[in-house]
Amino acid sequence: MQFSETPDAIGGMADWWRGAVIYQIYPRSFQDSNADGTGDLKGITRRLPYVASLGVDAIWISPFFKSPMADFGYDVTDYCDVDPTFGTLDDFDQLIGTAHGLGLKVMIDQVISHTSDQHPWFAESRQNRTNEKADWYVWSDPKDDGTPPNNWLSIFGGSAWQWDARRRQYYLHNFLAQQPDLNYHCPAVQDAVLATVRFWLDRGVDGFRLDTINFYVHDKELRSNPPLPNDLRNASIAPEVNPYNFQFHLYDKNQPENLDFLKRLRALMDEYPDIAAVGEVGDDQKSLELMAEYTSGGDKVHMCYSFDFLSRDPITPKRVSGIVDAFDEAGGDGWACWAMSNHDVERHGSRLFIEGLDRLQTQKVHMALLLSLKGSVCLYQGEELGLGEADIAFEDLQDPYGIEFWPEFKGRDGCRTPMVWGKEEANGGFSDARPWLPVPQEHLALSVDEQEKTNDALLHAYRQFLGFRKQNIALSKGDIEFLTMDESCLMFVRPSKDADEADLLCVFNLSGDAIDVDPPQGSLRPLVGHGFSGELTDGKIVLPAGQAFFAEFEC
Repeated sequence: MQFSETPDAIGGMADWWRGAVIYQIYPRSFQDSNADGTGDLKGITRRLPYVASLGVDAIWISPFFKSPMADFGYDVTDYCDVDPTFGTLDDFDQLIGTAHGLGLKVMIDQVISHTSDQHPWFAESRQNRTNEKADWYVWSDPKDDGTPPNNWLSIFGGSAWQWDARRRQYYLHNFLAQQPDLNYHCPAVQDAVLATVRFWLDRGVDGFRLDTINFYVHDKELRSNPPLPNDLRNASIAPEVNPYNFQFHLYDKNQPENLDFLKRLRALMDEYPDIAAVGEVGDDQKSLELMAEYTSGGDKVHMCYSFDFLSRDPITPKRVSGIVDAFDEAGGDGWACWAMSNHDVERHGSRLFIEGLDRLQTQKVHMALLLSLKGSVCLYQGEELGLGEADIAFEDLQDPYGIEFWPEFKGRDGCRTPMVWGKEEANGGFSDARPWLPVPQEHLALSVDEQEKTNDALLHAYRQFLGFRKQNIALSKGDIEFLTMDESCLMFVRPSKDADEADLLCVFNLSGDAIDVDPPQGSLRPLVGHGFSGELTDGKIVLPAGQAFFAEFEC
């Protein structure tokens, strides 16, 4: 498949996002610049040279808008201003300028499925049933017995409906009760949301990460969800202890009207050069189908990611090929963005294992695989250091999700602990004050300064492979064809974007034992510079445990 890379009006590449590697920054935990124990925008700016040194293409900054922080920024009271916790709009402008000077695109989190219950829009909406914003949120009368209008559940536990005494109605909240859902069946809501998006486009952002993109529109008839058979339940979106998994979510999200709004959003973004958006699809039963639907046709979002590689399921050859092929079959010209860790799930350094392989080599081969698949990639801060999930004591918990389901589910704080910059510095170099979450002692040995002086550190492996990816355009822009998917070996070809260039053969040993495999028929020229020790010997590709092999390939 050929892709256009025509330079845009300001000299960028219109398709920079296709195959981009995006580094996610959780601002509360990246770098504190003012000794209050919480990370901020100036702290991010200070550390941008480090991010650029990795070889990534863009950063995604989790929410920094004004918020009462019930869900740490994912409950917004002002979409067009910075919360004082993180700094000012001037600080953001400086961040943008520094990032662009380093060659980094800047993407920001847009949390537009819901607001805070302290947002002025909601304050007006809840006053009565006749005000100008009365239908800006999802309101419903109770059933005759006073119970909620249907059986919809909140991801954070309990009913998705909260009673409001002023209107004597229930309002919908797919997450916390402090996060009422906007009503996208109301045209004025769409207009208002798009105006906030334009605000940041005018300020110079390069794109957006769209939180809970499939939750924007609800079923207008408020029909109850059917039960989900036990054998179809899984825990990638919500933990097993959460009854949210007991429903087939046909009506509280994933509605067809969502496509019309996404087209409006794309039309707005297309007014500006070089803009891209990646949507988060939170669904267990039809995630790949939705990813394909939302990214196909060139008139909706540019790319989407799901939780398929964010679950606890092992990364096996057959599973990887099945996920990527399923998306391609559903997506046509759609584009995926893959990730193994983020701010909502257990870090994959503690979640994903290969039997018989040590943790370091497991993470190296998983990294190379992720960065070799067709699609774009999101990396989460600290992933390049191999940080594991932190064990947070109950008294230190901040996440309302973990507090609700403790101790069976400890929430998301374990993946949100502060970045570790210096082993011998106070709080790992994150802050001179007590951090909002504790810095785990075991993370200090994995700090940036320690890994910088260790030749075989994971940090260097990330830098090396990201450099290798940039040198081989097929890894970012090409198609994919799977050849071998047995219990240990995953082999695929990444056809080159340019007909004058050779295709790339990628082979991975996802086991703890050495293997050798037959190469496909054709000419192979093994490549170096990727950091892996697989080799071509006596007509066989020989792969030690957890190793990989790359070669230019002509059939």
